[in-house]
Amino acid sequence: MRSAQTYFLRSYETGAPTAADTPAIPYGPGIPPPLKGIRILDLTRVLAGPTATMLLADLGADVIKVEEVSRGDDTRSWSPPSAPLVETAPSAAAHQPAESAYYLAVNRNKRSMTVNFKTAEGLDIVRKLVAKSDILVENFISGKLASMGLGWEDCQKINDRLIYASITGYGQTGPYATAAGYDVIIEAEAGLMHITGEPDRPPAKVGVAATDIATGLYAHGAIMAALLSRQKTGKGVWIDCNLFESQIAGLANIASNYLIAGKEAGRHGTAHPSIVPYQVFPCKNGFLMIGAGNDKQFKLLAENVLEDPQLVIDPKFATNDARVQNRTELIRIITDVLMQHDREHWLERFTGLGVPFGPINNIEQTFNHPQAIARKVTVEVDHARAGKIKLVAPAVTYNGQKMDVRLPPPWLSEHTTEVMEELGYSPEQITDLRVRGVI
Repeated sequence: MRSAQTYFLRSYETGAPTAADTPAIPYGPGIPPPLKGIRILDLTRVLAGPTATMLLADLGADVIKVEEVSRGDDTRSWSPPSAPLVETAPSAAAHQPAESAYYLAVNRNKRSMTVNFKTAEGLDIVRKLVAKSDILVENFISGKLASMGLGWEDCQKINDRLIYASITGYGQTGPYATAAGYDVIIEAEAGLMHITGEPDRPPAKVGVAATDIATGLYAHGAIMAALLSRQKTGKGVWIDCNLFESQIAGLANIASNYLIAGKEAGRHGTAHPSIVPYQVFPCKNGFLMIGAGNDKQFKLLAENVLEDPQLVIDPKFATNDARVQNRTELIRIITDVLMQHDREHWLERFTGLGVPFGPINNIEQTFNHPQAIARKVTVEVDHARAGKIKLVAPAVTYNGQKMDVRLPPPWLSEHTTEVMEELGYSPEQITDLRVRGVI
């Protein structure tokens, strides 16, 4: 049973057209996949690295995801939930557990092969892939691949045009260089957890692995920049991307407040430290996010929602500085009014008013949102083991079109034979390597 949800097409500017009045953008031909013909050797696992390589795969790159022979990417076993298994699933993968939802989230448009790095023949296969690749992306602990003869200097000797992207917890230098990186630890250590949560409660982590995702986005951008650099120089580059610095960069104005003014940050829950009212408010049957970010919007809120125009001229609330100083009193006034009616009443009341607002939606409501439906935020793909499954679609359009999801997330070792043949191995050699656990 789907939960009931009322949506209101709304504008944040008074008198501006709503979505119902605005014509759809015509969908043109899109653009040719800009990374078609670029081969990426993907030695990453979990989230940050796979996010970066998925974004590159979305742009047309041939991403070969090299996984451990028996288990593959750690996230393959991070279930429940998992996708279902169809009766027509390939027999070659019959021994594998169902694909976890976590793994399926960040591995579309890739090919999977398995290689045993603990064997000399396995390392030789990887070196052959290095020779034929444009980009290598890895998230091993700093120095680990170098100890196997697959470090930046080793790979540069094989292919001096190779772009080598290392994603680690703390970077390639410094006292923490060899420490493992985990999103939740970096959230704690690099300031994000300190500013997340309610002021009278312990620190909280973000609801998703935001530091991993941000690092994946930084790595994706750095790799694109390295490709442009290679066009000019003809040479590859070593990219050092890490969770720690990505998270510090993501502190944005909070970091600047400290660096410029020496101001330490605290936790404000959903509230804004410098703008009032700008936070979640309760109503009779749910919650609303309201953001009156300037005096004009506060005037509209006071007169049209709170029905108390005196607030606008009250010295305690007339300016944002005053509202910040008298935050507690103003929040109580607003809450008392909103608690008189349910969420749908207030959504309708706010619509067209010119004050930014929105309901606090759960995940089901998010995907049922009319804007999500109109923008086609999901895509359905055919998976050999799971059948038809839905994935979040690429987030960017080009001339009105999103890049195609060419390949569903691969099952473990789905493309090993295919890639080995491309490297010049014969069927007999491939069979022998399989029997001996090299692939």
